[in-house]
Amino acid sequence: MKPDLTNKLNMTQNITIDIRKAVIALSESLDLVGVDEVQHGKRVAYIAVQCALQLGLDEDSCNELFEIGLIHDIGVSETSEHKHLLEDFDWDDENHHCQVGFELIKDYQPLADYAYPILYHHTPWHKLKDIKLSSRHKRFANIIHLADKVNTLASPYYGTNILEKSEYICTEISEHREKHFNHSIIQAFLSAAKSPSFWIAMESKYIYNFITERSLTAKPLSVSLDDIQFLAKIFAVIVDAKSKFTSEHSINVAALAFYIAESYGLSQTVCTKIKIAGLLHDLGKLRIPDEILEKNGELTDKERSIINQHSFETYEILRKIPGLEDIAEWAGYHHEKLNQTGYPFRPHAEKISIEARIIAIADIFQALAQKRPYRKSLDPQKIVGILQQMVEQGEIDEMIVDIVNENSEECFEIAISIPAQETI
Repeated sequence: MKPDLTNKLNMTQNITIDIRKAVIALSESLDLVGVDEVQHGKRVAYIAVQCALQLGLDEDSCNELFEIGLIHDIGVSETSEHKHLLEDFDWDDENHHCQVGFELIKDYQPLADYAYPILYHHTPWHKLKDIKLSSRHKRFANIIHLADKVNTLASPYYGTNILEKSEYICTEISEHREKHFNHSIIQAFLSAAKSPSFWIAMESKYIYNFITERSLTAKPLSVSLDDIQFLAKIFAVIVDAKSKFTSEHSINVAALAFYIAESYGLSQTVCTKIKIAGLLHDLGKLRIPDEILEKNGELTDKERSIINQHSFETYEILRKIPGLEDIAEWAGYHHEKLNQTGYPFRPHAEKISIEARIIAIADIFQALAQKRPYRKSLDPQKIVGILQQMVEQGEIDEMIVDIVNENSEECFEIAISIPAQETI
């Protein structure tokens, strides 16, 4: 029987979060796409800020370039694409992700002003200077373009001999003066690059110091759950684009979890937060190599162990956003089981909240309803049968499964039918 809904609240509340810390934390998921090189966005942000300081730009401009640098590759989901961008100075398809990134953030007010620099961050200066665009956006786009190319040249040498290669990198960048880069921006980079500390600061053990220091300049901002939900949808689209077999997975898990939470009788605020957690629950999957997610066959133990790390990665990213601690836990627990056979934390059943239990069941239901490389989509009756077997084994919550069973057709429709393009 469905729980009584008469006490369900119909209003959502604002919560206070630090937008810059949210951008920094979520940019961690973008860098995960690199698998082995997971500091690309941070290094681009660092180089961009150093160039801005040499140009004498004000603090607000430095902070904006910092954030643009962190998320400039927001349109990249696939490991193979990231590999090309990091290894090839010029790549024929490098502008594709710029367009994707532009479309993702152009309507999200807190980040909308970054959309054009992201759209043009791979556009050479000789083309960019004639595009109808504000001089500020042109300058920002070209600074990010230069910073991106500097890191492309430098990436093979971090942890080995970056200082020995600094002159080579400066020479390579200088050869693209005026064609790829504005003269003043080149000069700003060359001035910054004279100092050995410029290069040393980009090593893995130091780059986080820069990120931490920059994050301290932000002020917490009271935003609505709807605003946070919009940002979460942006990242859900990025995650779901990782593989054609998981297309719309996060979007539909979030919608299904919201439906179950409403049916359970939770308040509107909690239901919305559950939806946000559902949208973000698979952030950590961005670090899984494409070939594992796309594998048409049984996974090896090693491949399975790599996949099983993704929920911990999700938790680590989200818990760094003050104000979203509960959402971080609900999302990070989506593979936990009540009998401690799940992963990655294996808490006792009483430590797994009803919100986390709902997301876990929504995740299982949607995954079984969706076609995967190793099996066909299952029908609602088979899915409910599997869920009931899991209840009997002490793995998932019986009351939630009862709600799903009573509304199996509706749950199935939600799990497979929501088009991603309607969510943003």
